[in-house]
Amino acid sequence: MDQQIALRMIAEKAYDVGYTAKLHFSTYDIVEKAPGWIGMISLIIGVLSLYIDVLAAKHVSAVITVVGICSLYITYYSETKGQYFQAGTTLTELFDRLKLLHAQCRSATGFTSAHQHELDLITDAFRKACLTKHILFSGWLAHKKFFWDQQVGWIDEFRKFSLLRDKIPFSFYAVIAAFLIALIAMLCINSNPDFVVTLQRICTHE
Repeated sequence: MDQQIALRMIAEKAYDVGYTAKLHFSTYDIVEKAPGWIGMISLIIGVLSLYIDVLAAKHVSAVITVVGICSLYITYYSETKGQYFQAGTTLTELFDRLKLLHAQCRSATGFTSAHQHELDLITDAFRKACLTKHILFSGWLAHKKFFWDQQVGWIDEFRKFSLLRDKIPFSFYAVIAAFLIALIAMLCINSNPDFVVTLQRICTHE
């Protein structure tokens, strides 16, 4: 196999393994830390609402209630959070092996059968270590951990990262699109009050 093709292949596998490792750690961090943050923020708002009338409003209480319900969703992962930490640790070790393999292949005269064997072992271990279910927004945190907290320049040299395609999660675009649609709908309703009245009549008639 051509050495440059092999280096690119190793870099692509390193991206998959490294990002997936951060994804597992992100799920663990959210499950481990989010309930404590939610509880502390709710307590602070509850105390401040005794002195600040705005925080005692119904909409603020509703938001706190919704956030509290979200914490119940997080608890579903509590019993398995240790598995996510262990998987993240295993995947990080595989990432380090890929980094070493990349350096060895680059300094060698070519991509040898020993290099291919090591890559196959890492690929097999990677598939076995992954957990398929992850908590909401863990992908956002994983992007931050991988692209901002980890040194990935050696990967980017052979597998170029683009801002819009790689560094920003696709779900972020979906959230922005949903927000814009909701904003446009609100503006249309506010500018056409007759539409609301007509809609209410139709609903009442039905």
